[in-house]
Amino acid sequence: MGEAQAGSCTVALVGAPNTGKTTLFNALTGSRAKVGNYPGVTVERREGRVRNSEREIRLLDLPGTYSLNPETPDEEVVEDVLSGRMAGEPVPDAVLVVVDATTLERGLALVLQTLAAHPDLPIAVVVTMIDELRARGGRVDFDRLATRLGVSVFPIVGHRGVGLEEVRRALESAETLPRNINGDAVEAADHPIARFAQVDEIWGDIQRASLRPDERTDRIDRVLLHPFFGAVTFAAVMIFVFQSIFTWAAPAMDAIDGSFAQLAGFVGDALPPGVLRDLLTDGVIAGVGSVVIFLPQIVILFTLIHFLEDVGYMARAAFVVDRIMGWFGLQGRSFIVLLSCYACAVPGIMAARTIPNPRDRLATILVAPFMTCSARLPVYTLLIAAFVPSTAVGFGLGLQGLVMLGLYLLGAVTAIGSAALLKATVIRGRPSTFYMELPPYRFPSLRMLASQVWRSAKAFLKRAGTIVFIASLIVWGMLNFPKADVPPGTPPAVETQLHLEASLGAQIGKAIEPAIAPLGFDWKVGVGLVASLAAREIIVATLAQIYAVGDEEDFDGLRNALEADVDPTTGERVFSLPVALSLLVFFVFALQCTSTIAVMVRETGGWGWPAFAFGYMLTLAWVGALITYRVSSVLL
Repeated sequence: MGEAQAGSCTVALVGAPNTGKTTLFNALTGSRAKVGNYPGVTVERREGRVRNSEREIRLLDLPGTYSLNPETPDEEVVEDVLSGRMAGEPVPDAVLVVVDATTLERGLALVLQTLAAHPDLPIAVVVTMIDELRARGGRVDFDRLATRLGVSVFPIVGHRGVGLEEVRRALESAETLPRNINGDAVEAADHPIARFAQVDEIWGDIQRASLRPDERTDRIDRVLLHPFFGAVTFAAVMIFVFQSIFTWAAPAMDAIDGSFAQLAGFVGDALPPGVLRDLLTDGVIAGVGSVVIFLPQIVILFTLIHFLEDVGYMARAAFVVDRIMGWFGLQGRSFIVLLSCYACAVPGIMAARTIPNPRDRLATILVAPFMTCSARLPVYTLLIAAFVPSTAVGFGLGLQGLVMLGLYLLGAVTAIGSAALLKATVIRGRPSTFYMELPPYRFPSLRMLASQVWRSAKAFLKRAGTIVFIASLIVWGMLNFPKADVPPGTPPAVETQLHLEASLGAQIGKAIEPAIAPLGFDWKVGVGLVASLAAREIIVATLAQIYAVGDEEDFDGLRNALEADVDPTTGERVFSLPVALSLLVFFVFALQCTSTIAVMVRETGGWGWPAFAFGYMLTLAWVGALITYRVSSVLL
């Protein structure tokens, strides 16, 4: 391979989805990966530095693609990077084409196309999952494959580290990897029909034993892809996921809650009474703590979703719901996009770039905010825990978990219903053909699963440490200034209430109160709704500050404060079950997230469609909350 080259170099990873490309990337770079977007586009880029290397090797994990003839923005990025057309991204010094040993014959088409399109680039082939190949009785002559292609071929088992050292040594001198293959192969690979004929010829030359059918996968798929049993399994999986959010998270949430209460008490005791102490205890700690407490639920949700995706179930779920999605003008690929919005609508909307049909892509983007993202989870949990009884309904199911599932289902049903309406009116068009490779069932590496969950949890904490932190400071200022003129001798509780009602926040809430009063909301909820335009979960921090005023150590008792709040003029509870249900429905429908609106602007190329989405979602939220409040007030 030659001596290691001086200076740094960039190596691009190219491969189809589910080939183990990301596993290879993680194994080579460890936890030093950086995630961002390519300049001018919303396609995600991941890069990292190769560990234990004598030189600086920048590894670029390109989006998964089956071909260099792009149909989606993701696939366009791959060819643009390799060709040097991507702004701000130089041509890589070398390319690793990653293929799955169990689908090597199909993967060779991408290898030949890459070699033909970029004959001047140093290229090597990495064949993953050779352990599965051998376990199923398959044998391939990798030395013969290297000879036929004229490039280096590295068989590996990425999650076990087998063969990685050879890859790492090759990257030390990546610029000296072979650049040319047989001229006939280049010419043949440049035409689709000739390329597949070349694949057949090479495959016949290198295959030594055929793979046995994957009987385990076939047996499982007979159940999970069955029209009836597959749908029942999908429903059971979803019920399990959302029931687990309440059942498993409680101990950790109590621990976090107690820690923030102790922190607030420590700060309150250490500082003299005044603005600074109130700011730190009532503003920062109460505001941020009221959101961070939901981290265990976020971790559980992400763990289960990532596990189901890695094990291979999510692709099956897409096929199960494809027929239903087709009734509403969408396709199974839209289901994957909408499902990813359960974590956050921002990456979910960005994932819509994998949908080839522009109309399907736009419809999916416009309805994606209906899916229940993690930012709604603190709001749902707070109101459900406070007003929905913690009773069992049979079969190990609790009423609170079922209500949570119902909210998720309401968002999902509204999303696909809205898509049907959009596709029948303003975005007319037939759904494109849905195709997706079903990966074999694999138990994911626990290390990789933990890494995925950590990245998601870190994003949630970063949000709490930035957006929620800043918003908490702003809300605290709005709720504490200006001060009221209080006569001497006024009781502390009354003085606190007078200051609160004289604040800027109260003035804003009372200004919009006529519009939200029919929904059962008072001005306090109005302040939270305005604040939550920055991010949905900020309403929890806002309510925590409103009800913690006068007792900075009692942010732990927000649920009790909501239940105990009584209107002094009527003597009725401000927060009743109908009000809580109305607020829950409002948050199911309303588009209250500036980050989501911003990414919609970038994805759709302007403000027109995002403004349309904000308007119709807000209207639907108001009408839905009104109906919920009126009906539940009569029935409950």
